[in-house]
Amino acid sequence: MDHAQILGQLLGLIDDVLSLDGRARDFTRDTALLGALPELDSMAVVDLIAALEQAFEFEIALDDIDGDTFATVGTLQDFIAARYSAALPSP
Repeated sequence: MDHAQILGQLLGLIDDVLSLDGRARDFTRDTALLGALPELDSMAVVDLIAALEQAFEFEIALDDIDGDTFATVGTLQDFIAARYSAALPSP
């Protein structure tokens, strides 16, 4: 899965989990998340983490997450890309 595919799937998850009714389609890597979207409260972060784990088929340790991870769409995309790559089986 490449970076663009990760972004597309991430935006879909954000839209679904936060019930944004399609608004996330217009988000870019620079779109602020935590503190900027009222829908992204602490419970929504937990729900989003669970959705990410299921969609990308890897576990996210709570120690690996901080506020910076959810700062923007881009920081979350980069976090997912790194975890996704690390979860792939070695050739």
